[in-house]
Amino acid sequence: MIKFVMCKTRHPDMSREEFKDYWMNKHGPFFMSNTDAMGAKKYVQSHTLATPLNEVLRTSRGMLPEYDGVAEVWFESEKALIEGMSSPEGQKLGAALLDDERNFIDHSNSTAFIVEEYEF
Repeated sequence: MIKFVMCKTRHPDMSREEFKDYWMNKHGPFFMSNTDAMGAKKYVQSHTLATPLNEVLRTSRGMLPEYDGVAEVWFESEKALIEGMSSPEGQKLGAALLDDERNFIDHSNSTAFIVEEYEF
């Protein structure tokens, strides 16, 4: 299994609560209704908590500010991800997902990457 990870920063015109609401109640259901088309096996949203612990963690390590959330999508393999997103249906879905992301994500301050998970 591999995982697509996206560390998300909210659109600058949104509060964190508005971002969370849109992601959970609009984008999430839209994404889940299309998992078969892209071959996704699992989808998890992790929403950043409003806690002073985040500031303590950041400053004690000299880190950048936290993201507003992290999305994780599991696929059987890199090949399965490429095939799912390369099909005509996958390309149409990818464009629709990107268009919807523009409603709540600041892409210029977010990042995405593919990982392989190792559990200890």
